[in-house]
Amino acid sequence: QVQLVESGGGLVQPGESLRLSCTASTDDFSVGAMGWYRQVPGKERELVAQVSREGAEDVEDFVKGRFTISRDKDRNIIYLQMNSLTSADTAVYYCKALVWETLRGWKSYWGQGTQVTVSS
Repeated sequence: QVQLVESGGGLVQPGESLRLSCTASTDDFSVGAMGWYRQVPGKERELVAQVSREGAEDVEDFVKGRFTISRDKDRNIIYLQMNSLTSADTAVYYCKALVWETLRGWKSYWGQGTQVTVSS
């Protein structure tokens, strides 16, 4: 069984910061790349940032310089540090993990999502 638990969302004012975290719990399965996506109503879910199992980080251009992704490899936790938030960052943020399952190969799992609202 694989479970992703996110935390850290909330309501902040423009210019403020938030840090999201996501913990992947598995039954002795190997966790590969993990990432953060976001979605607003009426739009497709979009990739924000991802980090490989080895720790290689990739942040999308539209948040580069403001958002940072990091990973605790030993505990399968990723973080998304979000600075200088604007109203355009308001969305539900989802964690995704690739998990290697015996006989099934790589499978994608999603967290339940955490709401980030940036408003004055």
